Amino acid sequence: MPEFDPAETALIVVDMQNGFCDPDGSLYAPPSGDAIDPCVSLATRAREAGARVVYTRDVHPEGQFEGNHAYDEFARWGEHVVEGTWDAELVDDLPDPDHVVEKHTYDAFHETELEGYLDAHGIEDLVFCGTLANVCVLHTAASAGLRDYRTVVVEDALGYIEADHREYATEHAAWLFGETTTRDAVGFDA
Repeated sequence: MPEFDPAETALIVVDMQNGFCDPDGSLYAPPSGDAIDPCVSLATRAREAGARVVYTRDVHPEGQFEGNHAYDEFARWGEHVVEGTWDAELVDDLPDPDHVVEKHTYDAFHETELEGYLDAHGIEDLVFCGTLANVCVLHTAASAGLRDYRTVVVEDALGYIEADHREYATEHAAWLFGETTTRDAVGFDA
């Protein structure tokens, strides 16, 4: 059972937004909706234990990808979570976070204040849940591992499109840069 000192731990809840988790969302996948309750449970437990709770929001300003040579999420996925829309908002069920990070790519560390926030609060261990397992969760968790944070991905609190996407993401995380666990095995103890 992975144990975490709440004073040095943050739960990173990745992109639990209407666009991904609600049936009316632009990129809805049923397993992302199914991940809401597990993420809420983890966030509630983390907060009660005194760990930091950080949410990421994938937000794309209108025209973000105009003129790009190769990186164009709208070409790949269609227009989604556009800044200022209902699609881009966090799902209602989540408890209040300590911090929200707006990101414009798959990686929540890329050109954001996330690392500065974590370092300013003495965070060494990061526990990841959210959606999509093999996209934003994997890229953000890998980036955390490269920054020398202890990185733990919670297998049964992930949204995905296909089940093998979740399997790929968790196997990759455990093999290359971190650990995996289940919700029941996460222990927040001082």
